[in-house]
Amino acid sequence: MTSAVALAAAGALALTGCGSSGGGSKKSGGLGGGGGSSSSAAGGGGATSGKTYKIGFQGALSGDNKQLGINEVNAFNLAIQQANSSGKYNFKIAGEPSDDGGTNNQAPAAAAKLIQDASVLGVVGPAFSGPTTATGAKYAQASMALISPSATNETLTKSGYTTFHRIVPTDGVEGLATADYLAKKFKTVFVVDDKSTYGAGVGDVVRAELKKKGVKVSSQGIAPTSDYSAIAQTVKSSGDQAMYYAGYDAQAGLLAKALKAVSYTGFEISGNGGKSSIFTSTAGSAGNGYYFACGCLDAVTAPAAAAFTKAYQAKYNTPPSTYSPEAYDATNALITAIATAAKSGTPTRQSVESAVNGLNYQGITTTVKFQKSGEVAQATVNLYEQKNGKIDLLGDITQQK
Repeated sequence: MTSAVALAAAGALALTGCGSSGGGSKKSGGLGGGGGSSSSAAGGGGATSGKTYKIGFQGALSGDNKQLGINEVNAFNLAIQQANSSGKYNFKIAGEPSDDGGTNNQAPAAAAKLIQDASVLGVVGPAFSGPTTATGAKYAQASMALISPSATNETLTKSGYTTFHRIVPTDGVEGLATADYLAKKFKTVFVVDDKSTYGAGVGDVVRAELKKKGVKVSSQGIAPTSDYSAIAQTVKSSGDQAMYYAGYDAQAGLLAKALKAVSYTGFEISGNGGKSSIFTSTAGSAGNGYYFACGCLDAVTAPAAAAFTKAYQAKYNTPPSTYSPEAYDATNALITAIATAAKSGTPTRQSVESAVNGLNYQGITTTVKFQKSGEVAQATVNLYEQKNGKIDLLGDITQQK
């Protein structure tokens, strides 16, 4: 992870270079078919020899929270490049990124772009919970498998989105773990949320669990803004020993600066949405000593991710960051499902969705194996701390004192 704005810009440039990876696609009006387009690049024999199959990515590639989307789409493109050069498959994969800006309003158009392209067999994403709620039903109607690296709202697998899967713990799991950690250390906590699907959801989980543990909870919701001075003063005036922010990285960084400006000295922590290089660059020195709870892996330090980190650094000239390794695993798992479906002939959206349900793929972050609900069978919530402009992994939050 890095605090340099230049590296974030480098990631954006890398994204620009990868944006056309899908190439020219063959489109048809059908939503449930999904046959591949012909290609002379693929090797091997069998029913799918000489085919190229497309997979989509839906996430924030613009807007305030685009860095999380860039982290993911870079890994998505790297996984596709490696799959195509590995010689492992008798077909090729093409990627089709679709930008939803991280907002519910832009999400339907981003999903429609992928759904209406009949050659897209499945999607990595949506990256955020709000856009997932805005599109999950449409993807289900199109029989299109979704594997999200980062959409964590607890209700997503209970809302009838029958093709939705995720490889990260829910906000319910992360929120409970975070609240239990805070309850061991503090008697009073101020919870601030950004009123988004993600922020309000995880904020509610943290509030409820803290109260259950006997902690006095103050609370306020504030939509994303450029001025957090008022809420920072409110937090300080409360006298609460700790502050939990349920929201995204850019706003978490601004809030951290505002809290320092009013000389708040309590413990500060955010969830998975806050942890990124954008927080670090936005908060500056105010971010040092800030904590994050995240059901995500630090690819830079994890031994299992060493090869991935080396390849990512070489391709993008910046280290992988939050949700990069999860997106890498989600992409490779989806490609594996396409290969499984292809054993029985030309894969369709329906056969790929069936193969996703039966996955048992060993990734670098977890074993990608889904429960009937679409939840991953195994996941861990980690605690991180920013020190000297760098976000460091402390380990499993349940093991922290």
